[in-house]
Amino acid sequence: MKIAAIELYHVSVPLKETFWPTWIPGYPQTHNRFTLIKIVTDEGIEGYSAGTAMGKEREGLGDLLGGYLIGADPTDTDRMQDLLKQAGYLGWRNYWIEPACWDIIGKKEGKPVYELLGGEARPVEVYCSTGEMRDPHRRVEQLQEMASRGYKTAKLRVKNRDPSDDIRQIEVVAKGVGKKLRLGVDANQGWPVSIVDRVPNWDLKRAKEFVRACEANGIVWLEEPLDSRDYDGNAALKRFAKKVKISGAELNYGWDEIKIMLEKDCFHVYQPDATFAGGIAQVMQVIEASRAKKREYSPHTWTNGIGFYVNWNLVLADRGNKLPLEYPLEEPSWIPEFREGIIAPILPDRNAMLAPFTRPGLGFEIDKKLLRKYGTRFFKITELGLKIKVIREKGLRAALDIKKRKEGV
Repeated sequence: MKIAAIELYHVSVPLKETFWPTWIPGYPQTHNRFTLIKIVTDEGIEGYSAGTAMGKEREGLGDLLGGYLIGADPTDTDRMQDLLKQAGYLGWRNYWIEPACWDIIGKKEGKPVYELLGGEARPVEVYCSTGEMRDPHRRVEQLQEMASRGYKTAKLRVKNRDPSDDIRQIEVVAKGVGKKLRLGVDANQGWPVSIVDRVPNWDLKRAKEFVRACEANGIVWLEEPLDSRDYDGNAALKRFAKKVKISGAELNYGWDEIKIMLEKDCFHVYQPDATFAGGIAQVMQVIEASRAKKREYSPHTWTNGIGFYVNWNLVLADRGNKLPLEYPLEEPSWIPEFREGIIAPILPDRNAMLAPFTRPGLGFEIDKKLLRKYGTRFFKITELGLKIKVIREKGLRAALDIKKRKEGV
């Protein structure tokens, strides 16, 4: 099997209400934007994946990918990983593309990806993952409503200039919610962004102070309390924490970085998002290594509905995983209709459980009508198109020489 065609789309789903993501302080998000890739094989099998986007920053990605992927075997996951890594040296981080190959493999085999990875169909509990930092008393009211819908666990956000305001946030919410919900907190210090508001980055001293506050208020876990590449700082904080689990590695550069974290024992819980952190193959390495070191795995999923499915497959592949899965939800702005965008909304039942999917591949189906409504195709190339492009740009002699070299002649 080989890749015969590639299509890329800008997808922009307008939100009915403005969303204020804590990880970009002061930034008003009015759309759910992502880049969609469609890979078509010479057998007519289509594989899809998506990478979150700020806008149209990947406008030139197709010119880079064509030469790497056209003609490659999408079922050779080691080779695909290597090609995407190489393309990353010359352009963007491209591991969000890799799940499309697994989508193809699953569809060819007639099985969900999690089965190919050794998993099995089972219900999965989700937790309510908030995305904004709101007045803590208002947040208490919202979380009580979530508890009435069956959620047993929720995650808060903190991102204040003054450490005392971060601590007050969790004190008020923890007291107000009581025993209705288990609470986690995301400090979003792993990859600090300051496009608008400039909020100070945490150091180890501030992180330790916040850990003390978390433990005093019954917080179950704390995410990304320090820079994601501060390996020694994260390891020191994990040793310091006695009653709260320290977690992270959601957007690190795959196995190359996360293996260092595992060696230094940075976290209790590892959270790689396969659309950022190396794709499905590398996250499976993290899952296996975490299991061997008696550490836990629970992925970051705050991207879009397709990204959620990618990481949902990995949770199902991890048979011993009992942690709830992150379910991004911030009403009224970030809700399933707009989060999923071009696929059917992912909805838990009244006990906050997701029924397992059994559709082959990654498990979702693109709604072509919604794709036409919200998406714009900005690139398409086929094997023939690539040949014509190379001849036009390099000349016939060079094109023939490149062909021979790639074929190893």
